[in-house]
Amino acid sequence: MGSELWVIKTTLPKSWLEFEVVSFAQELIEQGAACIHHHAVTSTYSWEGSIQSEEEWALEIKVSNFNKNSIVEIISKSHPYDVPQIICTQCSTSEEYANWVNSQ
Repeated sequence: MGSELWVIKTTLPKSWLEFEVVSFAQELIEQGAACIHHHAVTSTYSWEGSIQSEEEWALEIKVSNFNKNSIVEIISKSHPYDVPQIICTQCSTSEEYANWVNSQ
């Protein structure tokens, strides 16, 4: 196994309670994500011609190359936003951590 993995970033509405965010994360873990960090953030963005600023939950999902596409598909299908943020970045890491992520 190499020392590469994928980090997928997305956001969820702050109206979700933390247990709902954890439930969303657990579904992704059950489908092959290795580790998910979640925390509250404030996002500022342009939407339908006006500048918005909203509190959200940010999720950072670590996943193997093998499971990346299925995790992106699950996020796309179950996400509550009309246009969900799904940012995928391939990253280098320690061989030990990559081996663990790739074993999930």
